[in-house]
Amino acid sequence: MNFFTICKFFEKDLYDLFSCNLYLCFSNINMPGDSDLEIEEAFRRAQKAHNNKAKLVASLKNRYNKLEDKTEFHEEFVRCLKYAMIIYTREPAVENVIDFVTRFAASFETPVNENPDEEEEEEDENEFLNFLLNFLLESHGANSHAVRFRACQLVNKLLGSLSENAQIDDDLWDRIHEAMLIRVTDKYPNVRIQAALAMSRLQDPSNVDCPTIKAYMLLLENDSNPEVRRAVLSCIAPSATTLSKIYKRTRDVKEKVRKLAYQVLAEKVHIRALSIAQRVSLLHEGLSDSADSVKEVVKTHLLPAWLRMQQGDVLQLLHRLDVENCAETAVTTLQAIFSMATSPDDLQNGVRLDERKRIPVDSLTCENVLYWRALCEFVKNKGNEGEELLERLLPETAIFAEYLYSYLKSITQLSEEQRADMTQLEMVMTQEFIGQQLILLVGCLDTSEEGGRKRMVAVLQEILLMPNTPTSLIGLLVEKLIGILRDDAQKIQMVAEIISDVREPILPISEPVDENEKRRKQVKLAEVRVQIMEAKQTLEECISCQDFSRAAELKDSISQLEELKNQLVLEASQSADNIKEQRVEKSDAKTLLKCLTMCAELFKQMNIKRGICPTMNALIESLILPGVSNPNPAVRNMAVICLGTAALHSKDLANTHLVLLLQITQLDEPKIRISALRALVDQLLLNGLNILQDKPAPVSQDDSNEQPEHQAEEESTVQSILKMLSDFLDSEICELRTETAEGLAKLMYCGRILSPKLLSRLVLLWYNPVTEDDQRLRHCLGVFLQLYARASRTNQECVEESFLPTMRTLFNAPVTSPLSEVDTSNVAELFVELTRPSALVQPAAVQAVSVHDSLAVRVCNEILRDTSAPEVRLYCKTLSWLEINTEPGPANSDLQLLLKDILQEVKDKHSIRIIEKLCNQLNGDRCSKSAGNQDTTLQNLDDHNGGARTKSTHKEVNKDETKAKRAKRGQKKASTAKNGKKAELSSDESDEENVPEEPPSVRPSRRAKMAAIDKTKQDLTALMNQEANSS
Repeated sequence: MNFFTICKFFEKDLYDLFSCNLYLCFSNINMPGDSDLEIEEAFRRAQKAHNNKAKLVASLKNRYNKLEDKTEFHEEFVRCLKYAMIIYTREPAVENVIDFVTRFAASFETPVNENPDEEEEEEDENEFLNFLLNFLLESHGANSHAVRFRACQLVNKLLGSLSENAQIDDDLWDRIHEAMLIRVTDKYPNVRIQAALAMSRLQDPSNVDCPTIKAYMLLLENDSNPEVRRAVLSCIAPSATTLSKIYKRTRDVKEKVRKLAYQVLAEKVHIRALSIAQRVSLLHEGLSDSADSVKEVVKTHLLPAWLRMQQGDVLQLLHRLDVENCAETAVTTLQAIFSMATSPDDLQNGVRLDERKRIPVDSLTCENVLYWRALCEFVKNKGNEGEELLERLLPETAIFAEYLYSYLKSITQLSEEQRADMTQLEMVMTQEFIGQQLILLVGCLDTSEEGGRKRMVAVLQEILLMPNTPTSLIGLLVEKLIGILRDDAQKIQMVAEIISDVREPILPISEPVDENEKRRKQVKLAEVRVQIMEAKQTLEECISCQDFSRAAELKDSISQLEELKNQLVLEASQSADNIKEQRVEKSDAKTLLKCLTMCAELFKQMNIKRGICPTMNALIESLILPGVSNPNPAVRNMAVICLGTAALHSKDLANTHLVLLLQITQLDEPKIRISALRALVDQLLLNGLNILQDKPAPVSQDDSNEQPEHQAEEESTVQSILKMLSDFLDSEICELRTETAEGLAKLMYCGRILSPKLLSRLVLLWYNPVTEDDQRLRHCLGVFLQLYARASRTNQECVEESFLPTMRTLFNAPVTSPLSEVDTSNVAELFVELTRPSALVQPAAVQAVSVHDSLAVRVCNEILRDTSAPEVRLYCKTLSWLEINTEPGPANSDLQLLLKDILQEVKDKHSIRIIEKLCNQLNGDRCSKSAGNQDTTLQNLDDHNGGARTKSTHKEVNKDETKAKRAKRGQKKASTAKNGKKAELSSDESDEENVPEEPPSVRPSRRAKMAAIDKTKQDLTALMNQEANSS
């Protein structure tokens, strides 16, 4: 039996021996000089932090170099080292010894020389280092986890202390590699951590088949301990193979892992190595993380690193993000950059304005206009502090109004053929994005000045009336227009007038001309022209004959004929240009979509308490309801949105058109059905299911007979609505299923619906493998289940009632069903955690029967239904997870009777053991007696060993540890149960210090505190002296 095997059996005795005060025994030891320093003395001094370890290393190395036969030195050195290697906890004395050994071994490294004559001398110098590494490799497979931990730790420190150009024998390198690959699969997390760190210099990122890289990626994906994942992140080399794994750790469940992942990406990965989607995702998720430390790392590490790669050019960084498709993420990023600026000049450097405080239209890009908008919003949010800077960033309201009008007027209009050209389409989309940012800048302007406000209102009206204004900008323009106006009636009136002008514009129309009348006038005009010609000819003859009186008459006649001719010509021209201006109603899809968009934005901006005014009612009758039946899908969809929004303003309107919305949810296209479903859910959220009770009942002579029939009709309608929503959960249309689940979750969370069946359906939908790729659905239901169960005891009772129906559905699922793949144990743990009384946000007063007590009774009755069923073992396991009240009472007695019946009926040994343990827990006398016996026995053992705490306290700690572990396991299941896999939790979980902690809720005794103080003074010398004397 070797040394480490003996240590495995006597490790506790050795550990207690180290806890004694050893200063007295050291006082009798003579202090030898540094020149002839003994190994044991060196180890004794190395335990003290104040000793100069470099001096100790030099003295011991001097002794080593004087020896001809170094075998005895090796054996003595290893003997002293073994005493430190059997200690698992991170004691200061042990850590000092480990550091000393590392320094001493690393001191034998010699610089790499190309001279072959010096190779033999280098091998002699490295003899001790090779010997120590061989010893550690022989010890890495010891039974004691402490030895394995220290062996890996020493290998890690030794390899880390060697220089960059250090050389190791190929065979030794292969052995180290093989040993560490084994240890990264160790049961204990601390061993895996040290093994992973030790392999950091053994990896080859350029080799796709590198076993170290593969082991690292496996640990990052599958290791349950967050400290192991952190250790791997700190040493894995980024490459094309490992980058995706590092990126995924930014979504780790542990805050510290996410934080380190962002640090690694900031320090080791260039921005060009990431795709645009990855860059956007990192900023979006990092800056919106729930942990402030992660947000801080993104702001102080990732963003500055990316800016340095772009030579500090913020606009170039925005170009790397493709701001057209991620405007909100880009704005959030800019806000973070602005918050770190030290002076106002740093903020203004990113945007170049002309003398009129505008960006020239020719210089507008997506990046600089977004920067301008984000900067103005950031400065405006500062209030009075940023007024001066805001005046330097924005022009006057009237000037900006003309600037906005000139740009939006220049947006290119594409024909259907031109829209097929992607280059032209992208150009127009870029113009629309720039226009959108300029419209958003209107919110930063100072509209308190009357002249500027009027000019801006007039410009916005004119822009809305322009035929080439893009539909995508209509809603935003109406929002800003309504925001500038102050009177509600004026807002409604102005938007209604704009809708009327767009729907019925004034157009020039030519009236039809009578062809006979036109022909008659043409003949008459021809006759007049002939008469004029004849009169002129006669006039010439009279003049030649000198008949001047006749000539004067003819001249007057010609003048009259000329006037008549001019009149006829004028009439002919007026009949040809007979065009009148009048309003013409337009019914094309583009015009209707534009009007409906303005109408929807109007309903959204108005307060629902104001009700429906006559103007709004006219819009509903003339525009919205006809649009619901329009053949164009886009028009129908917008009309349904308008109808749903308008229904929120009036219960009567909602009652009138509720049936129409229900029909649309079942008959139209998927996109329109989803819009109708949202409108229906909003209506139920606002008014509840009793909206049907507000419908006016039909007047009849026999009220007593009609009232029950009316109530039955209302209940039937409610049931049909719930059945329809339940059927939508099985829809093949992913978007419709997700929208329905989200709507039901909102209704249940707000208390509009209380249905265990629907809750069971939602849980099954969350676990169903079919919805694995639907991230929105999974996220929505995951958040809902936790918030819903914690809100009130009533909700927890609903969860309790849905437990058995859910489990039965899973147990009875056929093999062909996706539900057969769901881990039922994981589902049971989720329900236990959701119904835990301590999970309530506002725990109620102490009640006789908790939710877990009633759930235990339900489970017991389910077990007794069929004691031979295969699910009995899982039900028994579920009982062991419950927090059952052990106080004596009727509920406790009834539960004990049920448990006794189960013990008589159930034959499974594992289930019997669980039930017996539960019975002992409920039986207070038996538990007290057992605890007392154990306390007496272990108290004697503690007194004999100088223990620090009594057994009763130790038992309390163990009990609380068990509860804490169960709670932690349940919490983890609640957040990861959607993967359908049961996470494994073992007793080797460690904290960030890699040392097990006791629950803080248990206050240690005075003796425990004294033992903890003594432990920090742990010394290895006494044990080494004892071993030396015995030998």
